[in-house]
Amino acid sequence: MIEPLQLSIAQRFEIERMNRAIDATVDAEQLKQIAKQLLQAWQSQRAATAWAIRSQLPEAKPFNAAIT
Repeated sequence: MIEPLQLSIAQRFEIERMNRAIDATVDAEQLKQIAKQLLQAWQSQRAATAWAIRSQLPEAKPFNAAIT
């Protein structure tokens, strides 16, 4: 059975640090910038995860190459 994903202590501290920064922000423009940075980081992480998964898969032959 696969264990559930667990964040490291460093990751949990970083989340808490960012939560506090967000909570301390009263400027709507600054909150927008934080949200955009987090969105960029999230999508970059998704792309890196997809790349890592693809790099572990065996090289797939094109579908029509099997039909000869």
